[in-house]
Parts: sequence; C-alpha cells; structure tokens
Amino acid sequence: QVQLVESGGGSVQPGGSLRLSCKASGIIFSLYTMGWYRQAPGKQRELVATITSDSDTVYADSVKGRFTISADYAKRMVYLQMNSLKPEDTTVYYCHAAKPHFPPQYDHWGQGTQVTVSS
Repeated sequence: QVQLVESGGGSVQPGGSLRLSCKASGIIFSLYTMGWYRQAPGKQRELVATITSDSDTVYADSVKGRFTISADYAKRMVYLQMNSLKPEDTTVYYCHAAKPHFPPQYDHWGQGTQVTVSS
C-alpha cells in the first residue's frame, strides 16, 4: 500500500519560513519523480516543485529563489524548504509521486498539509 504522509505545515508571518516533509512508503522511491503541488479553494492544483532521482529540479516561477526541494532517498523523504513566505502562498500543499512515462492514474498523492501565511 502506497502512502505519502506530509508534515510541517502551519501558520507563519509574511517573510517567515516553513519546512514541509513527506514520508513515502510502499514505493520504490528511487524510481519516482517526487514533487510538491498546491491547491487553493476553487483553483486548479498547481506544481510547486519536483525532483528526480538524478536530483534534477523544476520550480514554479512564483516560488523560484524562495523554495527549495530536496530528497533523502535512504530515508524515503522529500522536503520543501519555504523561505520568504508570502500571503499568496497560503493554501494546502500536497506531496506527489510520479513514475516517469506512466500515465497520471499511476500517480500517488498525500493527504495535504495546510500552510497559512498571515500577519
């Protein structure tokens, strides 16, 4: 059974930092591209950042220079370090695992963790 369990969300003031963590189980971690997505109410889920097993990363333009994705393959963990947070970063963040060249129905999602940026 595949599980992606996020942690680390919470409330922070603008300009602050949070670190999200995602623990994966039930998958061969090194075969997957891991990522973080976010979805605000009434909006489509959007990519935040992804990382491959070769440590290639992709970031949304809105978070470049502020967020950093990393992975610890020995621990099956993926992280999202979020710095210089803005109110518009407020939403639910989801951990994602996708096997390259497989269709989306084979993707896996975590349950989500809320991030709130407010003064």
